[in-house]
This record gives sequence, structure tokens and C-alpha cells, in this order.
Amino acid sequence: MFEKQGWHYFILILLLAGVTMLARGDVLIGELWGISTQTWLWIAIAIPIIHQIIVWLFWRLELHHGLITRWFGEKGFPIYKVVFTIFFAGRPVSLILVGLANYKTLALDPILAYLIAGLLILPFVYSMYSVVKYFGINRAYGIDHFDPSYRNKLFVKQGMFKYTDNAMYKFGFLILWAIALATLSKAALVAVAFNHLYIWVHFYCTELPDIRRIYGEPAK
Repeated sequence: MFEKQGWHYFILILLLAGVTMLARGDVLIGELWGISTQTWLWIAIAIPIIHQIIVWLFWRLELHHGLITRWFGEKGFPIYKVVFTIFFAGRPVSLILVGLANYKTLALDPILAYLIAGLLILPFVYSMYSVVKYFGINRAYGIDHFDPSYRNKLFVKQGMFKYTDNAMYKFGFLILWAIALATLSKAALVAVAFNHLYIWVHFYCTELPDIRRIYGEPAK
């Protein structure tokens, strides 16, 4: 049940140490609604940590023991989806707030920043289109941990998934980089770097072992 979690927490500590080292100078300049950039930054760091730990907990309780379904019946997966969505939405929202608090601290020409942000949005949009059209929203949430019928399904090889099995993590998180660039915020860039690195910790320490347990083969 707790496989690879030692690595998870070890890498998380390293990432938090990195954020602490970077969170100084211009990264902490500014405030929003009377709340300092430093506070907004750590809120933006805390949200993905809580999110991924909650997902890990739900998935372990259901995949290994069937407890979520046993406790809540058919409402188990919808309850999980609501909790997941709240924290998932919290990622971009918190980054926007960090960016506004720390606005224009990045020494980059705004036109160039907006151009790069726009380019990053393109693969994000196609990836999300591929998720909705080919992969399925419920499968993206992790319904295969709850519904045994999904364990006979093949990996999706259409849309963006034709090029990579993990389009969501490789390209879906580009929207967060676009937000940071659009606000020209050093603090937002620190937060989004943590977000993107930490989701890969989730993949290798939580999701990949689950994929092997459910489907019997790893994703690339």
C-alpha cells in the first residue's frame, strides 16, 4: 500500500528546499488584497501537495481495499471527483493570485512573454481536446481505480496520445507556465516549476505502480 512513498516524500522535501532557496528577493515582492506574495506562493505550493496526497489516499483505499465504494457505494467516485476538482482548479487559481501579487517582476519583454504563453497554450488545448475526445474525462480522473471494467481497456493512441502516453502531464501543465509568463511573475514561475516537477513525482511514485497493477504494463 505504501510502495515508493519513501521516495515521494524524499523528493518532496528536496523540491520544498528548492522553493525555499528561490523564494527571496524579487520573488517575494508585492502583495494582493493585503496578503503578501510569500503567503500566496506557499498557498500555491500547498495546494498541489494536498491534492496529490488526497489522490494517493483515495486511490490506495479503493484500489487495494475497495473501501471508498464500501463506505459510499455508487457515490464513492463522484465524491472523489468533487474533491479532486476543487484542488485541481485550485492550481491555476492560486497561480493567478501569485502572479497578480508579484506582477511584472520578471525581466522579460511583455510581448515576448505573451507570445511564448500563447504558443504554450496550443499543445495544452490539443491535449485537453484529446483527453475529452479519446481518453475520457472519467478515465482522466482515475475511474480505473474504481471500476474493474476499465482494466480491460487498451491505452489510448489517438490525438496527442499518438505521440505520448502521458499527454496530460507533459502538455496539460503548460497552461500553468502560460499563466506565470502572462503575469511576468518570478514567484508564479517558481510555483509552476514546483507544480510540474511534483506531478511527475506523483506519476512515478503513485500512478505508474497503479498502472502496472491495473493493466499489467507501464505507460511511457
